[in-house]
Amino acid sequence: MTRTARRRLVVLLIVLATAALPGCGLISSSGTLRSAHLPDDAEPLRGADITVTSKAFTEQVVLGKIAATYLAAAGADVKDMTGAPGAASSRQAQLRGETDLQWEYTGTGWVVYHERTESISDPHELWTKVRDVESAENDLVWLPPSSLNNTYAFAASQDTARRLGVSTLSDVAKLPVGERTFCIDDEFFSRSDGFLPMLKAYGIPFDTAQGVPQQNVTRMDSGVIYTATAKGSPCNFGMVFSTDGRIPNLDLKVLDDDRKYFLPYSGSVVVRKPVLDDYPEIANLMETVSAKLNDDVMRDLNGRVDIEGEDPADVAFDWLVGEKLIVPN
Repeated sequence: MTRTARRRLVVLLIVLATAALPGCGLISSSGTLRSAHLPDDAEPLRGADITVTSKAFTEQVVLGKIAATYLAAAGADVKDMTGAPGAASSRQAQLRGETDLQWEYTGTGWVVYHERTESISDPHELWTKVRDVESAENDLVWLPPSSLNNTYAFAASQDTARRLGVSTLSDVAKLPVGERTFCIDDEFFSRSDGFLPMLKAYGIPFDTAQGVPQQNVTRMDSGVIYTATAKGSPCNFGMVFSTDGRIPNLDLKVLDDDRKYFLPYSGSVVVRKPVLDDYPEIANLMETVSAKLNDDVMRDLNGRVDIEGEDPADVAFDWLVGEKLIVPN
C-alpha cells in the first residue's frame, strides 16, 4: 500500500469512527484497574475526573493501564477506556472531548495525523514540532516524551551478530554480498520510508550483484520474521519493531540505526489542555513515569503480556510497584 493510500485509509477510519461513536461510544475490553496509593499517601489529583484511553495493541494497553493506575493512586476518579477498538477511535474520542489522556507516538502524530512528509531524525525536534501543531490545531498538550521509541529496526541473532561483527546498519553495509540477507514484510518493502530508501541511505544498491541481489531478500509475514531471524535462516537480518517483546525472548540483537534513517516514534502522554489547566499536577506525575520508560522496559512489559500471557493491568501495576511509584492498598 502506498503512503497516499494509507493516509486515505486513516482518514476513512477516522470518519467511520466518528460516525460509530455517538456520545461516549468507546467500550473498553481490557479489564479493570488494581487499587493503590502514592508512597507518601498524597492525593494531588483528588476531585479530578479523568478518562484514560488507548489503542488496542499490547503496548498501548499496558501504557494506558500504567497511566490510569498511577493517576488513580494520586486520587483521581479514573474512567478506564483503554483498549479502544479500531485504529482511529481513541484519537477521535480525545478530539471530541470524550476522553482526556492517552499515550501517543510522535511519528504517528507527524505522519498520520498531520500528514507531514518532512523526515526528522532528531526525537526532540520531532516532538517539538508535533507538540506545537497539536497545541495550535487541537488544544492537545503533548508532554515531554519518554525514551521508548517504537519504530522500525533491524535485528540479528546474537550468534549472527558476533560471527559477522556487526552492531550497526553501517556495519551491514560493509559485509560481503552473500551475508547481506534480509527478512522483511511486503508493506515495509513497498513503503516510501521503508526498505529500499533505507538501503539507499546506507549506500547499498538494491538488485545488483555488488549490493543486495533480489534473492537476498525474503518477504514473509511480520510475525514469522522474528523466529526466522533467531534461526539465522533464510536471513541474517530481520525487520522488527524496536519495543517488541519477542526481541529479548528470542535473544535478538537490535542493530543501531547509526545514520538515523528511521523516523522516531517516541512515546508521549497527550492530555486535553482544559484538563491539564485544571490539574497541572498531571504533568509532573506522567513525566515521572516517562522518565522510567525505555525500549528495554517496554520489551519486557510487552513480553509479559504477549509471551507469558499476563493481564496488562497486572503488568502495569507490578511495574509501578517495582519502581516504587505506588503502594498496594
